[in-house]
Amino acid sequence: MSIFIGGAWPYANGSLHLGRVASLLPGDILSRYFRLKGEDVLYVSGSDCHGTPISIQANQEGVTPREIAERYHNEFVECFQKLGFSYDLYTRTDDAFHHKVVQHLFLKLLENDYMYKKSVEQTYCLACDQFLPDRYVEGTCPHCRQIARGDQCDFCSALLDPSELLDVKCKLCKSIPSVRYTDHYFLALSKFQAELETYVGRATGWRENAIQLTKRYLKEGLHDRAATRDLPWGVNVPIQGFEGKKIYVWIEAVCGYLSASMKWAEIHQTQWEPFWSDDTKAYYVHGKDNIPFHSLILPAILLGTGDLHLPDAIISSEYLTLEGKKFSTSKNWAVWVPYMLEHYNPDSLRYFLIINGPENRDTDFSWREFIYSHNGELIGAFGNFVNRNLMFIVKSFEGAVPESQMDESIKEQILELYDQAGELIEAGKFKAALEAIFTFIRSSNKFFDERKPWAQWKENPEACKATLYTCVQIIANLSNLLEPFLPFACNKIRTFLAISQPAWSYSEVKPGQSLQAPEILFERIDISRIQEEESKLLGSP
Repeated sequence: MSIFIGGAWPYANGSLHLGRVASLLPGDILSRYFRLKGEDVLYVSGSDCHGTPISIQANQEGVTPREIAERYHNEFVECFQKLGFSYDLYTRTDDAFHHKVVQHLFLKLLENDYMYKKSVEQTYCLACDQFLPDRYVEGTCPHCRQIARGDQCDFCSALLDPSELLDVKCKLCKSIPSVRYTDHYFLALSKFQAELETYVGRATGWRENAIQLTKRYLKEGLHDRAATRDLPWGVNVPIQGFEGKKIYVWIEAVCGYLSASMKWAEIHQTQWEPFWSDDTKAYYVHGKDNIPFHSLILPAILLGTGDLHLPDAIISSEYLTLEGKKFSTSKNWAVWVPYMLEHYNPDSLRYFLIINGPENRDTDFSWREFIYSHNGELIGAFGNFVNRNLMFIVKSFEGAVPESQMDESIKEQILELYDQAGELIEAGKFKAALEAIFTFIRSSNKFFDERKPWAQWKENPEACKATLYTCVQIIANLSNLLEPFLPFACNKIRTFLAISQPAWSYSEVKPGQSLQAPEILFERIDISRIQEEESKLLGSP
Protein backbone atom coordinates (compact mmCIF):
# COMPACT_ATOMS: atom_id res chain seq x y z
CA MET A 1 0.00 0.00 0.00
CA SER A 2 1.16 3.54 -0.80
CA ILE A 3 1.14 6.18 1.92
CA PHE A 4 0.30 9.80 1.11
CA ILE A 5 0.91 12.48 3.75
CA GLY A 6 -0.20 16.05 3.21
CA GLY A 7 1.06 18.65 5.67
CA ALA A 8 -0.82 21.95 5.99
CA TRP A 9 0.56 24.92 4.07
CA PRO A 10 1.66 27.77 6.39
CA TYR A 11 0.93 31.36 5.35
CA ALA A 12 4.11 33.01 4.11
CA ASN A 13 3.41 36.29 5.90
CA GLY A 14 5.51 35.89 9.04
CA SER A 15 7.86 33.59 10.89
CA LEU A 16 6.67 30.22 12.17
CA HIS A 17 5.82 30.00 15.85
CA LEU A 18 5.69 26.86 17.98
CA GLY A 19 1.93 26.52 17.73
CA ARG A 20 2.19 26.07 13.98
CA VAL A 21 5.00 23.52 14.23
CA ALA A 22 3.07 21.55 16.86
CA SER A 23 0.27 20.98 14.33
CA LEU A 24 2.68 20.03 11.50
CA LEU A 25 5.13 17.72 13.30
CA PRO A 26 2.84 14.63 13.14
CA GLY A 27 3.31 14.59 9.36
CA ASP A 28 7.04 14.04 9.69
CA ILE A 29 6.57 11.35 12.36
CA LEU A 30 4.24 9.47 10.02
CA SER A 31 6.52 9.78 7.00
CA ARG A 32 9.60 8.58 8.89
CA TYR A 33 7.71 5.68 10.45
CA PHE A 34 6.22 4.39 7.20
CA ARG A 35 9.57 4.66 5.42
CA LEU A 36 11.11 2.58 8.23
CA LYS A 37 8.43 -0.03 7.50
CA GLY A 38 9.45 -0.05 3.85
CA GLU A 39 6.24 1.52 2.55
CA ASP A 40 6.12 3.73 -0.55
CA VAL A 41 5.65 7.21 0.93
CA LEU A 42 4.91 10.62 -0.58
CA TYR A 43 5.02 13.52 1.90
CA VAL A 44 4.29 16.98 0.49
CA SER A 45 3.51 20.49 1.58
CA GLY A 46 4.45 24.05 0.74
CA SER A 47 4.06 27.72 1.56
CA ASP A 48 0.68 29.38 1.04
CA CYS A 49 1.81 32.46 -0.82
CA HIS A 50 -1.56 33.89 -1.89
CA GLY A 51 -3.45 34.46 1.35
CA THR A 52 -4.77 37.90 2.19
CA PRO A 53 -2.47 38.08 5.26
CA ILE A 54 0.44 38.31 2.81
CA SER A 55 -1.17 41.26 1.02
CA ILE A 56 -1.78 42.92 4.39
CA GLN A 57 1.84 42.45 5.38
CA ALA A 58 3.03 43.76 1.99
CA ASN A 59 0.87 46.87 2.35
CA GLN A 60 2.27 47.51 5.81
CA GLU A 61 5.86 47.23 4.59
CA GLY A 62 5.35 48.98 1.26
CA VAL A 63 6.63 46.05 -0.79
CA THR A 64 5.05 43.53 -3.19
CA PRO A 65 3.29 40.39 -1.96
CA ARG A 66 5.85 38.33 -3.87
CA GLU A 67 8.69 39.84 -1.84
CA ILE A 68 6.93 38.90 1.41
CA ALA A 69 6.21 35.38 0.15
CA GLU A 70 9.78 34.89 -1.03
CA ARG A 71 11.24 36.01 2.29
CA TYR A 72 9.15 33.74 4.47
CA HIS A 73 9.09 30.77 2.10
CA ASN A 74 12.89 30.67 2.24
CA GLU A 75 12.79 30.98 6.02
CA PHE A 76 10.26 28.14 6.25
CA VAL A 77 12.43 25.88 4.10
CA GLU A 78 15.42 26.50 6.35
CA CYS A 79 13.39 25.94 9.54
CA PHE A 80 11.87 22.69 8.32
CA GLN A 81 15.28 21.41 7.28
CA LYS A 82 16.75 22.22 10.70
CA LEU A 83 13.76 20.55 12.40
CA GLY A 84 14.39 17.41 10.34
CA PHE A 85 11.11 17.48 8.38
CA SER A 86 11.52 14.87 5.63
CA TYR A 87 9.28 16.31 2.92
CA ASP A 88 9.57 14.66 -0.48
CA LEU A 89 8.60 18.04 -1.88
CA TYR A 90 8.05 21.37 -0.16
CA THR A 91 6.82 23.81 -2.78
CA ARG A 92 4.79 27.04 -2.92
CA THR A 93 1.43 28.18 -4.25
CA ASP A 94 2.84 31.01 -6.37
CA ASP A 95 4.64 28.40 -8.48
CA ALA A 96 3.50 28.39 -12.13
CA PHE A 97 2.96 24.61 -12.03
CA HIS A 98 0.52 24.99 -9.13
CA HIS A 99 -1.38 27.72 -11.00
CA LYS A 100 -1.89 25.45 -14.03
CA VAL A 101 -3.17 22.54 -11.93
CA VAL A 102 -5.59 24.79 -9.99
CA GLN A 103 -6.93 26.35 -13.19
CA HIS A 104 -7.43 22.87 -14.68
CA LEU A 105 -9.38 21.73 -11.59
CA PHE A 106 -11.47 24.91 -11.67
CA LEU A 107 -12.47 24.31 -15.30
CA LYS A 108 -13.15 20.64 -14.56
CA LEU A 109 -15.55 21.60 -11.77
CA LEU A 110 -17.24 24.03 -14.16
CA GLU A 111 -17.48 21.36 -16.87
CA ASN A 112 -19.00 18.87 -14.40
CA ASP A 113 -21.64 21.41 -13.31
CA TYR A 114 -20.20 21.91 -9.82
CA MET A 115 -19.31 25.56 -10.45
CA TYR A 116 -21.70 28.31 -11.50
CA LYS A 117 -21.68 32.09 -11.98
CA LYS A 118 -23.93 34.57 -10.25
CA SER A 119 -24.06 38.27 -9.44
CA VAL A 120 -23.50 38.90 -5.75
CA GLU A 121 -23.14 41.71 -3.28
CA GLN A 122 -19.52 42.20 -2.27
CA THR A 123 -18.18 44.48 0.41
CA TYR A 124 -16.69 47.66 -1.06
CA CYS A 125 -14.78 50.32 0.87
CA LEU A 126 -15.27 53.80 -0.55
CA ALA A 127 -12.41 55.20 1.52
CA CYS A 128 -9.96 52.56 0.23
CA ASP A 129 -11.62 52.53 -3.23
CA GLN A 130 -11.58 48.74 -3.55
CA PHE A 131 -13.53 45.56 -3.10
CA LEU A 132 -12.46 44.14 0.25
CA PRO A 133 -11.02 40.64 0.52
CA ASP A 134 -12.95 38.73 3.18
CA ARG A 135 -10.08 38.97 5.65
CA TYR A 136 -10.19 42.76 5.28
CA VAL A 137 -13.78 42.72 6.56
CA GLU A 138 -14.27 42.64 10.32
CA GLY A 139 -17.43 42.39 12.37
CA THR A 140 -19.41 40.40 14.91
CA CYS A 141 -19.99 36.70 14.30
CA PRO A 142 -23.76 36.03 14.07
CA HIS A 143 -23.31 32.67 15.80
CA CYS A 144 -21.16 33.39 18.86
CA ARG A 145 -21.14 37.23 18.93
CA GLN A 146 -17.34 37.40 19.00
CA ILE A 147 -15.20 39.56 16.68
CA ALA A 148 -14.63 37.65 13.44
CA ARG A 149 -13.20 38.00 9.94
CA GLY A 150 -15.34 37.86 6.83
CA ASP A 151 -14.32 34.30 5.99
CA GLN A 152 -14.22 32.40 9.28
CA CYS A 153 -14.76 32.88 13.01
CA ASP A 154 -11.75 31.78 15.05
CA PHE A 155 -13.88 31.44 18.18
CA CYS A 156 -16.66 29.08 17.03
CA SER A 157 -15.06 27.87 13.74
CA ALA A 158 -18.08 28.95 11.66
CA LEU A 159 -17.42 29.42 7.95
CA LEU A 160 -18.69 32.88 7.06
CA ASP A 161 -19.44 35.27 4.27
CA PRO A 162 -18.89 39.02 4.90
CA SER A 163 -22.61 39.63 4.38
CA GLU A 164 -23.37 37.53 7.49
CA LEU A 165 -21.29 39.68 9.86
CA LEU A 166 -22.88 42.24 12.15
CA ASP A 167 -21.43 45.75 12.70
CA VAL A 168 -19.15 45.43 9.69
CA LYS A 169 -16.01 47.56 9.37
CA CYS A 170 -13.10 47.79 6.92
CA LYS A 171 -10.07 46.28 8.63
CA LEU A 172 -7.77 48.71 6.80
CA CYS A 173 -9.35 52.07 7.59
CA LYS A 174 -12.09 51.15 10.14
CA SER A 175 -14.78 52.90 8.07
CA ILE A 176 -18.17 51.29 7.39
CA PRO A 177 -18.08 49.72 3.92
CA SER A 178 -20.90 49.59 1.39
CA VAL A 179 -21.86 46.76 -0.95
CA ARG A 180 -21.68 46.56 -4.72
CA TYR A 181 -22.76 43.90 -7.16
CA THR A 182 -20.15 41.92 -9.07
CA ASP A 183 -20.05 38.57 -10.85
CA HIS A 184 -18.36 35.59 -9.21
CA TYR A 185 -18.20 31.83 -9.54
CA PHE A 186 -19.49 29.60 -6.75
CA LEU A 187 -18.63 26.03 -5.81
CA ALA A 188 -21.89 24.10 -5.51
CA LEU A 189 -20.94 22.59 -2.18
CA SER A 190 -24.59 21.81 -1.41
CA LYS A 191 -24.61 19.21 -4.22
CA PHE A 192 -22.14 17.11 -2.24
CA GLN A 193 -24.24 17.00 0.98
CA ALA A 194 -25.36 13.36 0.65
CA GLU A 195 -22.00 12.04 -0.58
CA LEU A 196 -20.11 13.82 2.16
CA GLU A 197 -22.52 12.61 4.84
CA THR A 198 -21.85 9.03 3.70
CA TYR A 199 -18.11 9.67 3.54
CA VAL A 200 -17.92 11.22 7.01
CA GLY A 201 -20.15 8.49 8.42
CA ARG A 202 -17.56 5.90 7.38
CA ALA A 203 -14.58 7.87 8.73
CA THR A 204 -12.36 5.79 10.99
CA GLY A 205 -8.99 7.58 11.04
CA TRP A 206 -10.14 11.05 12.07
CA ARG A 207 -9.43 12.89 15.28
CA GLU A 208 -12.52 13.47 17.39
CA ASN A 209 -12.48 17.25 16.84
CA ALA A 210 -12.61 16.69 13.06
CA ILE A 211 -15.53 14.27 13.33
CA GLN A 212 -17.60 16.50 15.61
CA LEU A 213 -16.98 19.77 13.76
CA THR A 214 -17.61 18.23 10.33
CA LYS A 215 -20.84 16.60 11.50
CA ARG A 216 -21.92 20.00 12.83
CA TYR A 217 -21.46 21.60 9.40
CA LEU A 218 -23.33 18.75 7.73
CA LYS A 219 -26.19 18.97 10.22
CA GLU A 220 -26.51 22.71 9.56
CA GLY A 221 -26.52 21.99 5.80
CA LEU A 222 -23.73 22.80 3.36
CA HIS A 223 -23.92 26.15 1.57
CA ASP A 224 -22.44 27.02 -1.81
CA ARG A 225 -19.34 29.15 -1.42
CA ALA A 226 -17.74 31.82 -3.59
CA ALA A 227 -14.79 30.35 -5.51
CA THR A 228 -13.50 33.63 -6.97
CA ARG A 229 -12.73 37.03 -5.52
CA ASP A 230 -11.66 40.53 -6.63
CA LEU A 231 -8.05 40.31 -5.55
CA PRO A 232 -4.79 41.64 -6.99
CA TRP A 233 -2.71 38.59 -5.96
CA GLY A 234 -3.37 34.92 -6.62
CA VAL A 235 -4.29 32.40 -9.32
CA ASN A 236 -6.06 34.00 -12.30
CA VAL A 237 -9.57 32.82 -13.13
CA PRO A 238 -9.07 31.10 -16.52
CA ILE A 239 -12.26 32.48 -18.09
CA GLN A 240 -12.67 35.35 -20.53
CA GLY A 241 -14.31 38.37 -18.93
CA PHE A 242 -12.93 37.53 -15.48
CA GLU A 243 -9.58 39.22 -15.94
CA GLY A 244 -8.40 40.73 -12.66
CA LYS A 245 -10.32 38.22 -10.56
CA LYS A 246 -8.57 35.40 -8.73
CA ILE A 247 -9.50 31.91 -7.60
CA TYR A 248 -10.31 32.18 -3.91
CA VAL A 249 -7.45 30.96 -1.71
CA TRP A 250 -9.63 28.55 0.30
CA ILE A 251 -10.29 26.48 -2.83
CA GLU A 252 -6.86 27.03 -4.37
CA ALA A 253 -4.64 26.17 -1.40
CA VAL A 254 -6.10 22.71 -0.71
CA CYS A 255 -5.51 21.85 -4.38
CA GLY A 256 -1.82 22.18 -3.50
CA TYR A 257 -1.68 18.59 -2.27
CA LEU A 258 -2.50 17.36 -5.77
CA SER A 259 -0.35 19.93 -7.59
CA ALA A 260 2.62 19.14 -5.31
CA SER A 261 2.17 15.42 -6.01
CA MET A 262 2.13 16.09 -9.74
CA LYS A 263 5.18 18.34 -9.57
CA TRP A 264 7.09 15.75 -7.50
CA ALA A 265 6.28 13.14 -10.14
CA GLU A 266 7.45 15.44 -12.93
CA ILE A 267 10.73 16.19 -11.13
CA HIS A 268 11.44 12.50 -10.50
CA GLN A 269 10.01 11.32 -13.84
CA THR A 270 7.60 8.97 -12.15
CA GLN A 271 3.85 8.64 -11.59
CA TRP A 272 1.72 10.52 -9.06
CA GLU A 273 -1.46 8.50 -9.64
CA PRO A 274 -0.60 5.60 -7.26
CA PHE A 275 -0.68 8.07 -4.36
CA TRP A 276 -4.18 9.22 -5.32
CA SER A 277 -5.75 5.80 -5.86
CA ASP A 278 -7.73 3.53 -3.56
CA ASP A 279 -4.57 1.51 -2.92
CA THR A 280 -3.34 4.46 -0.83
CA LYS A 281 -3.81 5.46 2.77
CA ALA A 282 -3.91 9.27 2.87
CA TYR A 283 -3.11 11.27 6.00
CA TYR A 284 -3.78 15.03 6.25
CA VAL A 285 -2.03 16.89 9.06
CA HIS A 286 -3.05 20.37 10.25
CA GLY A 287 -4.51 22.47 13.06
CA LYS A 288 -8.18 22.39 14.07
CA ASP A 289 -8.79 25.77 12.38
CA ASN A 290 -8.27 23.99 9.06
CA ILE A 291 -10.67 21.09 9.64
CA PRO A 292 -13.53 22.05 7.26
CA PHE A 293 -11.13 22.73 4.42
CA HIS A 294 -9.77 19.17 4.65
CA SER A 295 -12.88 17.29 5.74
CA LEU A 296 -15.44 18.93 3.42
CA ILE A 297 -14.01 21.29 0.82
CA LEU A 298 -11.06 19.18 -0.37
CA PRO A 299 -13.22 16.02 -0.60
CA ALA A 300 -15.85 18.01 -2.56
CA ILE A 301 -13.22 19.20 -5.05
CA LEU A 302 -11.84 15.67 -5.43
CA LEU A 303 -15.33 14.22 -5.92
CA GLY A 304 -16.22 16.95 -8.39
CA THR A 305 -13.14 16.65 -10.59
CA GLY A 306 -12.56 12.92 -10.93
CA ASP A 307 -11.81 9.58 -9.40
CA LEU A 308 -9.29 10.78 -6.81
CA HIS A 309 -8.77 9.23 -3.37
CA LEU A 310 -10.32 11.09 -0.44
CA PRO A 311 -8.59 11.71 2.92
CA ASP A 312 -8.48 8.61 5.15
CA ALA A 313 -7.01 10.10 8.31
CA ILE A 314 -7.56 13.68 9.50
CA ILE A 315 -4.81 14.45 12.05
CA SER A 316 -6.12 17.78 13.35
CA SER A 317 -4.32 19.17 16.39
CA GLU A 318 -5.89 21.37 19.05
CA TYR A 319 -4.22 24.66 19.99
CA LEU A 320 -0.92 25.18 21.76
CA THR A 321 -0.90 28.12 24.16
CA LEU A 322 2.13 29.97 25.53
CA GLU A 323 2.51 30.35 29.29
CA GLY A 324 -1.25 29.99 29.60
CA LYS A 325 -2.22 32.53 26.93
CA LYS A 326 -3.07 32.21 23.23
CA PHE A 327 -0.23 32.82 20.78
CA SER A 328 -0.53 36.32 19.31
CA THR A 329 1.78 37.34 16.50
CA SER A 330 0.41 40.90 16.51
CA LYS A 331 1.25 41.29 20.23
CA ASN A 332 4.52 39.37 19.84
CA TRP A 333 3.31 36.82 22.39
CA ALA A 334 5.03 33.92 20.69
CA VAL A 335 8.11 31.76 20.65
CA TRP A 336 9.51 31.90 17.15
CA VAL A 337 10.94 28.79 15.52
CA PRO A 338 14.07 30.48 14.05
CA TYR A 339 14.99 31.61 17.59
CA MET A 340 14.41 28.13 19.04
CA LEU A 341 16.54 26.47 16.39
CA GLU A 342 19.35 28.93 16.97
CA HIS A 343 19.44 28.31 20.73
CA TYR A 344 18.09 24.80 21.37
CA ASN A 345 18.43 21.24 20.10
CA PRO A 346 15.80 20.44 17.43
CA ASP A 347 15.15 17.03 19.03
CA SER A 348 14.38 18.78 22.33
CA LEU A 349 11.74 20.82 20.56
CA ARG A 350 10.34 17.79 18.74
CA TYR A 351 10.18 15.81 22.00
CA PHE A 352 8.33 18.52 23.90
CA LEU A 353 5.82 19.18 21.11
CA ILE A 354 4.96 15.47 20.98
CA ILE A 355 4.93 14.51 24.65
CA ASN A 356 3.19 17.77 25.67
CA GLY A 357 1.58 18.56 22.32
CA PRO A 358 -2.06 19.51 21.59
CA GLU A 359 -3.02 16.09 20.29
CA ASN A 360 -6.53 15.82 21.76
CA ARG A 361 -6.86 18.99 23.84
CA ASP A 362 -5.30 22.44 24.07
CA THR A 363 -1.92 22.27 25.80
CA ASP A 364 0.59 24.82 26.98
CA PHE A 365 4.21 25.59 26.21
CA SER A 366 6.07 26.93 29.21
CA TRP A 367 9.79 27.51 29.44
CA ARG A 368 9.89 25.73 32.79
CA GLU A 369 8.30 22.56 31.44
CA PHE A 370 10.38 22.65 28.25
CA ILE A 371 13.71 22.91 30.07
CA TYR A 372 12.79 20.42 32.79
CA SER A 373 11.59 17.86 30.23
CA HIS A 374 14.84 18.28 28.30
CA ASN A 375 17.01 17.82 31.38
CA GLY A 376 14.87 15.13 32.97
CA GLU A 377 13.75 12.88 30.11
CA LEU A 378 16.13 13.45 27.22
CA ILE A 379 19.24 13.63 29.40
CA GLY A 380 18.28 11.89 32.65
CA ALA A 381 16.54 8.91 31.05
CA PHE A 382 17.52 8.51 27.38
CA GLY A 383 20.91 10.22 27.06
CA ASN A 384 22.13 8.82 30.36
CA PHE A 385 21.29 5.24 29.38
CA VAL A 386 23.09 5.51 26.04
CA ASN A 387 26.14 7.30 27.37
CA ARG A 388 26.91 5.23 30.45
CA ASN A 389 26.58 1.92 28.60
CA LEU A 390 28.69 2.87 25.62
CA MET A 391 31.34 4.60 27.73
CA PHE A 392 31.61 1.48 29.92
CA ILE A 393 32.27 -0.63 26.81
CA VAL A 394 34.80 1.85 25.44
CA LYS A 395 36.72 1.93 28.74
CA SER A 396 36.44 -1.73 29.83
CA PHE A 397 36.17 -3.66 26.55
CA GLU A 398 38.40 -1.54 24.30
CA GLY A 399 35.34 -0.29 22.45
CA ALA A 400 34.17 -3.69 21.21
CA VAL A 401 30.71 -5.18 21.86
CA PRO A 402 31.31 -8.04 24.32
CA GLU A 403 30.64 -11.68 23.35
CA SER A 404 27.35 -12.76 24.93
CA GLN A 405 23.66 -13.37 24.31
CA MET A 406 20.58 -11.17 24.42
CA ASP A 407 18.34 -11.31 27.48
CA GLU A 408 15.28 -13.05 26.04
CA SER A 409 12.71 -11.31 28.23
CA ILE A 410 13.99 -7.90 27.14
CA LYS A 411 14.08 -9.00 23.51
CA GLU A 412 10.43 -9.96 23.88
CA GLN A 413 9.66 -6.52 25.34
CA ILE A 414 11.35 -4.84 22.37
CA LEU A 415 9.42 -6.94 19.85
CA GLU A 416 6.17 -6.04 21.59
CA LEU A 417 7.19 -2.38 21.63
CA TYR A 418 7.60 -2.31 17.84
CA ASP A 419 4.04 -3.58 17.48
CA GLN A 420 2.60 -1.32 20.18
CA ALA A 421 4.32 1.89 19.07
CA GLY A 422 3.62 1.17 15.40
CA GLU A 423 -0.11 0.69 15.99
CA LEU A 424 -0.26 3.92 18.00
CA ILE A 425 1.61 5.93 15.34
CA GLU A 426 -0.64 4.64 12.56
CA ALA A 427 -3.66 5.64 14.66
CA GLY A 428 -2.29 9.17 15.10
CA LYS A 429 -1.59 8.63 18.82
CA PHE A 430 1.97 9.93 18.83
CA LYS A 431 2.13 10.97 22.46
CA ALA A 432 1.13 7.47 23.63
CA ALA A 433 3.70 5.90 21.30
CA LEU A 434 6.50 8.09 22.62
CA GLU A 435 5.40 7.54 26.22
CA ALA A 436 5.53 3.75 25.68
CA ILE A 437 9.09 3.99 24.36
CA PHE A 438 10.23 6.17 27.27
CA THR A 439 8.58 3.83 29.76
CA PHE A 440 10.79 1.12 28.26
CA ILE A 441 13.84 3.40 28.51
CA ARG A 442 13.18 3.94 32.20
CA SER A 443 12.82 0.18 32.75
CA SER A 444 16.09 -0.30 30.85
CA ASN A 445 17.83 2.09 33.23
CA LYS A 446 16.40 0.06 36.10
CA PHE A 447 17.77 -3.14 34.48
CA PHE A 448 21.23 -1.56 34.26
CA ASP A 449 21.12 -0.30 37.85
CA GLU A 450 19.94 -3.62 39.25
CA ARG A 451 22.53 -5.64 37.35
CA LYS A 452 25.35 -3.27 38.47
CA PRO A 453 27.77 -4.05 35.63
CA TRP A 454 30.52 -2.04 37.36
CA ALA A 455 30.38 -4.61 40.19
CA GLN A 456 29.80 -7.55 37.84
CA TRP A 457 32.99 -6.63 35.96
CA LYS A 458 34.98 -7.50 39.10
CA GLU A 459 32.88 -10.35 40.49
CA ASN A 460 31.41 -12.09 37.42
CA PRO A 461 32.82 -10.86 34.07
CA GLU A 462 30.50 -13.10 32.01
CA ALA A 463 27.44 -11.62 33.71
CA CYS A 464 28.84 -8.14 33.01
CA LYS A 465 29.21 -9.01 29.33
CA ALA A 466 25.60 -10.24 29.22
CA THR A 467 24.36 -7.03 30.80
CA LEU A 468 26.25 -4.77 28.42
CA TYR A 469 25.49 -6.89 25.36
CA THR A 470 21.78 -6.63 26.16
CA CYS A 471 22.03 -2.89 26.76
CA VAL A 472 23.80 -2.36 23.42
CA GLN A 473 20.93 -4.14 21.66
CA ILE A 474 18.43 -1.96 23.54
CA ILE A 475 20.29 1.14 22.31
CA ALA A 476 20.40 -0.16 18.72
CA ASN A 477 16.66 -0.77 18.74
CA LEU A 478 15.96 2.58 20.35
CA SER A 479 17.68 4.16 17.35
CA ASN A 480 14.94 2.53 15.25
CA LEU A 481 12.01 3.13 17.57
CA LEU A 482 12.84 6.78 18.22
CA GLU A 483 13.81 7.62 14.64
CA PRO A 484 10.37 9.10 13.81
CA PHE A 485 10.52 11.29 16.91
CA LEU A 486 14.18 12.18 17.57
CA PRO A 487 16.00 11.71 14.24
CA PHE A 488 19.14 13.68 15.08
CA ALA A 489 19.91 11.75 18.28
CA CYS A 490 19.15 8.45 16.54
CA ASN A 491 21.53 9.28 13.72
CA LYS A 492 24.25 9.95 16.31
CA ILE A 493 23.59 6.59 17.95
CA ARG A 494 23.93 4.77 14.64
CA THR A 495 27.28 6.51 14.17
CA PHE A 496 28.40 5.40 17.65
CA LEU A 497 27.38 1.80 16.92
CA ALA A 498 28.57 1.80 13.29
CA ILE A 499 25.24 0.41 12.11
CA SER A 500 23.42 0.99 8.83
CA GLN A 501 20.13 2.64 8.03
CA PRO A 502 17.26 2.12 10.50
CA ALA A 503 14.24 -0.14 9.99
CA TRP A 504 11.05 -0.81 11.92
CA SER A 505 12.16 -4.26 13.03
CA TYR A 506 14.27 -5.87 15.72
CA SER A 507 18.02 -5.69 15.05
CA GLU A 508 21.18 -6.70 16.88
CA VAL A 509 24.74 -5.41 16.86
CA LYS A 510 27.17 -8.30 16.39
CA PRO A 511 29.63 -9.28 19.16
CA GLY A 512 33.04 -7.79 18.50
CA GLN A 513 31.59 -4.80 16.64
CA SER A 514 33.89 -1.79 17.23
CA LEU A 515 32.13 1.22 18.72
CA GLN A 516 32.96 4.85 18.30
CA ALA A 517 33.49 6.73 21.55
CA PRO A 518 30.11 8.41 22.15
CA GLU A 519 29.53 12.11 22.39
CA ILE A 520 26.93 13.48 24.76
CA LEU A 521 23.54 13.25 23.03
CA PHE A 522 22.09 16.30 24.77
CA GLU A 523 23.70 19.21 26.61
CA ARG A 524 22.13 20.14 29.94
CA ILE A 525 20.29 23.47 29.97
CA ASP A 526 20.95 25.60 33.04
CA ILE A 527 17.66 26.28 34.81
CA SER A 528 18.55 29.97 35.01
CA ARG A 529 17.48 30.05 31.35
CA ILE A 530 13.87 29.67 32.47
CA GLN A 531 13.80 33.12 34.02
CA GLU A 532 15.81 34.61 31.16
CA GLU A 533 13.34 33.36 28.56
CA GLU A 534 10.28 34.28 30.63
CA SER A 535 11.60 37.83 31.06
CA LYS A 536 11.82 38.22 27.28
CA LEU A 537 8.13 37.35 27.04
CA LEU A 538 7.21 39.68 29.88
CA GLY A 539 8.94 42.46 28.02
CA SER A 540 6.77 41.88 24.96
CA PRO A 541 4.19 44.52 24.07
